[in-house]
This record gives sequence, C-alpha cells and structure tokens, in this order.
Amino acid sequence: MSKKIVVTGIGASSPLGGTASESWEALLAGESGVRTIEADWIEKYDLPVSFAGQARVHPTEVLERPVAKRLDPSSQFALVAAKEAFADAGSPDVHAERLGVDWATGIGGIWSLLDAWDTLREKGPRRVMPLTVPMLMPNAPSAAISMHFEARAFARTVASACASSTESIANAYEHLQLGLADVVIAGGSEAAIHPVTLASFSSMQALSRRNDSPETASRPYNTDRDGFVMGEGAAALVLETEEHALARGAKIYAEIAGGGVTADSYHITANDPEGHGAIRAMKLALSQAGAHPEDVTHVNAHATSTPVGDINEYTALLGVFGDRAREIPVSATKAATGHLLGGTGALEALFSVLAVHHRVAPPTINLVDQDPEIPLMVSGGPQPLPEGPQLAISNSFGFGGHNAVVAIRSYDS
Repeated sequence: MSKKIVVTGIGASSPLGGTASESWEALLAGESGVRTIEADWIEKYDLPVSFAGQARVHPTEVLERPVAKRLDPSSQFALVAAKEAFADAGSPDVHAERLGVDWATGIGGIWSLLDAWDTLREKGPRRVMPLTVPMLMPNAPSAAISMHFEARAFARTVASACASSTESIANAYEHLQLGLADVVIAGGSEAAIHPVTLASFSSMQALSRRNDSPETASRPYNTDRDGFVMGEGAAALVLETEEHALARGAKIYAEIAGGGVTADSYHITANDPEGHGAIRAMKLALSQAGAHPEDVTHVNAHATSTPVGDINEYTALLGVFGDRAREIPVSATKAATGHLLGGTGALEALFSVLAVHHRVAPPTINLVDQDPEIPLMVSGGPQPLPEGPQLAISNSFGFGGHNAVVAIRSYDS
C-alpha cells in the first residue's frame, strides 16, 4: 500500500541567501545571486570566465571552526543546510536506526583534492593532511550529516552529475515507501567553483562569458543565451511518512508524490535531442504520484541557459504535455542562482515545495527576449498558481545521460 511522503523541514545555503527563507524571498524579489569572483586565481590563471553564483553566506561563517576544518566546503554546505532543515522540522525525536540520509554531490571535494595535490608538489608528502581522503570522497557530505544527527538507518550518496540531488530525493521517497526509515534527510551540495572546473567548462564552450554583466549572464530561454553560470551551495529536505509526521504534530509543507529516474545512453555531455529519457522520467514521476499530465500546475525546469539544452527540454515537455506545455507556469530559477551542479536539484525541489505551498511560481529573471522556439509560459515576475490542488514537477538532467524528476503536491490535511 502506497504511503504519503511529506516534507516537514527545509534548509538551504545558496547564492541568494544563507537560509531557505532568505533564498526564497530573494528569488521572489527577482534578485540575482551571480557576481564577480573576488579571488586572485582568476587573474593568475587568466580564466576566460570571472564570475559565478557564489554562496551568499560561506559555511565557515556558520559552523564551528573545529568542525569546518575537518570538512571540504561541499560537506560544510551540506551540514549547514541539513541542520537548518532538521531544526525547521522540529528536530524529530526519531530512533537512530529509523533516521536515514539520502545525499548527493556531482563532483565532491575538489578543493580538498587539488589543495592536497598543490601541497604535495610544493612541500612534499609529509605536509599532506591525513584527513585528505575522508574530506575529498563523494560520500563525505552524507557521512557528515549522518554522524552529526546519529542517523543509522543508512547514509547513501548519489553522484549523477547535475541530476544528483533530484535523484537523492526520489530515492528518499522510495526508501520511505519501503519502510527502511521513518525520517530521511535528503538533498545535495556542491562547492566546485574552482579554477579547474571553470577552465574545463570554458574549454567546452559551456559557460556564459558575460564578464561585464554577471548578474544577467544566466538567461534561460532568452534568444541570446550563451551558456550556464556556475553556482555553489546546498539544500535539504526532511521527509517522513505522513503517519509519522501527524503523530508528532509536525507542520507539513507539501507532499513528495513521486520520482522518476532514467538514463539516455546517448552522449556523455549532450542530452537526447528527442528527449526520450527525460519524457520517461517525467511520466514515471507522475505515475508514482497517481497523476496525469493534465494535473500538473507548475514546472521548475532544468533550463541551464545553454542554447541547445533549453530547446531539448522544451521538446521533452511537449512529449509529456503536448500543446498544454505552453499553458503551464514555468520557472527557470537558475537564472537567479546559477547552476549548483549536484546541488541544483535539491534547491529547485525546495523552491517547488514552496511554490505549491504558497501557490506562486517564482520568476525567471533576465528574460528580455524570449526565444520564439520555446513558447513556454515564463514570467519575469512571480506567477500566481491556479486555485485548487497544486502539482509541480522539478526536472534535472546531468552529464552521462542522467534524468531525474520529482513530483511535488500541495498538502491538504
């Protein structure tokens, strides 16, 4: 028998704000979290891109110094977001063996890895930190969260590029359905604004190069979009069965109604232009939700602001919704946050939870001249959602052909 899985806590550290509420309020206000990087390595390496969606509040400003020193920034962000979400959920009194962690990252501890490599080359092996490997490993964020909260049901890690944290939320939904836990902390984090990643993505011609106007560089659906913008941060959701949440009197934001995960098996960086895998992922999420395409009232699109990617996602939306795709309020929130890679799906799922909870679709900023080949219902301001029950889908697609979608339903007790 299917259980209702609900969201009882949210947390975030993003380019828009140091908390979930700050990030949401800045998003609705049409702010941009993208700005010029104030670091000497931009000039040192003569990088062609000098801006990114850096976190508004660095986690070292929040965590205790001894804790932060033992964690890569990707784990620092994860712990900050998870602590906020768990507190927001009322710090559920749950047995350690019934509390799980489903976390994600696309790249992991790149700063720890490459800083250690620099130390090895410049100072020799004796100066390499003994905790380097535990800090750089991709499962370090989930381990940090599980140890902080003594979560012993499981501490799992997804690494499926930009689809990672949406997949982690879909996994959490299934783990709760299977009865493997009563409460799960799910989400994702990324801290990969680094000279190597900026140089690599630039060489790939994937990044916007609007160095003179960074706050307008991420412009999904605009005719002159020229690439995505790197971002960093984390977002966390506390999920639990409705029965467990009601028994402890928890507030409920929304329901995670289903998830869909597929693979394109098409190309290592390009998604299937016909959108077959994305279409199946959306349909799987709706099927798990017991819903139909006509029930969907909002879409948080993957929409990275790349010339080809935005069109390919539109093709996939047509494959699910037909002509109705043009009538559903769509938000492309990477316009404001940049692309958090493995953390982006969790942040966008959080925004979708708040969208159905408050019945408003967030704005898509920097939309000046909408591409006529992508005639979606996108607005530069907040869009009120229709009366009645809300059902949103949040899409994420990643290098390697990974597709992940979660369906999020408004909650009425």
